[in-house]
Amino acid sequence: MDSGILIESFAEFASSKNIDRPTMISVLEEVFRTMIRKKYGTDDNFDVIINPESGDLEMWRTREIVDDNSEDIWDYNKIPLAEARKIQNDFEVGEEVAEEVKLVEFGRRLVQTARQTLIQKIKDMEKEIMYEKYKDQVGEMITGEVYQTLRHEVIIMDSEGNELSLPRTEQISKDRFRKGESVKSVIHKVEMNNGTPRITLSRTSPVFLERLFEVEIPEIYDGIISVRRVVREPGERAKVAVESYDDRIDPVGACVGMKGSRIHSIVRELGNENIDVINYTENLELLISRALSPAKVSSMQIDREAKRVSVFLKPDQVSLAIGKGGQNIKLAGRLVGMEIDVFRDIEEQNDEDVDLSEFSDEIDAWMISELHKIGLDTAKSVLALNKEELVRRTDLEENTVEDILDILRKEFE
Repeated sequence: MDSGILIESFAEFASSKNIDRPTMISVLEEVFRTMIRKKYGTDDNFDVIINPESGDLEMWRTREIVDDNSEDIWDYNKIPLAEARKIQNDFEVGEEVAEEVKLVEFGRRLVQTARQTLIQKIKDMEKEIMYEKYKDQVGEMITGEVYQTLRHEVIIMDSEGNELSLPRTEQISKDRFRKGESVKSVIHKVEMNNGTPRITLSRTSPVFLERLFEVEIPEIYDGIISVRRVVREPGERAKVAVESYDDRIDPVGACVGMKGSRIHSIVRELGNENIDVINYTENLELLISRALSPAKVSSMQIDREAKRVSVFLKPDQVSLAIGKGGQNIKLAGRLVGMEIDVFRDIEEQNDEDVDLSEFSDEIDAWMISELHKIGLDTAKSVLALNKEELVRRTDLEENTVEDILDILRKEFE
């Protein structure tokens, strides 16, 4: 093996990864010293000189000259006088002699082992460099290229050729990727598993939406407008609360743009995810009203200790507040950090709807009570939510919920 080629290839790698010269020389020296220890048992009396730029390698062995009849002639650190005088004929006992050790003297097997060791160290350093690069970038946005699409993940290649993982669970349901396609995402997790770094990306994280706002809205990038809270049902709906530090600038208008021009590219990137932008406020009652947009709230009762709020709306506003599959009320609750129960104003009851009490002969009273607890007092208000949402928010079993929904649907058939 030509040591020059090996050293040169390592030097090129180190340069591309911004490894400093002292570290590079230290790694190379350790590899060759390991080889020396395997052959001679020690490297104490060896000097290893490396020039990464030229690829030159010199190994010098220093030994003390002893008399030919000395008991120390078998010591690795000693050399008999007769052998020393073959190197230079005027050497005397007690002097030191330095002789160069050529790579070929170590034998093919030992040299091959050293080569493999150096390759492994290069791989280990590359993994460590990759981990160090990304561990402080969690939450930052990255644009990569699709390298491979697998069943449970998509492999994304970064600008340096590192492979990053975008799991299926972190993809928007409408995402469809092709090899070579450019993909935006955020760095979600950085882990080291058995010495191998795993960089996990995400497109479903609320942080991804926040980073897109920073890129697309100049006022956010400049710090004039701040994104205070973000909640999402990835690919379906999101709510973003923004705040302006300049009274002259409307944060919602600035984010949406003229006829939605600014937010359009974000919506397109997220698979036409419906994004509600609201003006953030410390006034909890006002924030709840804004979070339930587009519904208009008539009044509300807030229980701060229980983190629960009862919201009263006109009949035609109830379905708007709840939203498709309960998305709107669920996102609003997450945005304000409270469980929101929706109630219809009694005096505003719509004759087309039916009060739950009318079903007392078919639905047990305790079941109706459970629905009342979460603000559902009419048949249509219950039917506005899907089965999963009703199971999550009440103490009713899945089969019970199915039976209730069947009974209520028959009323309107």
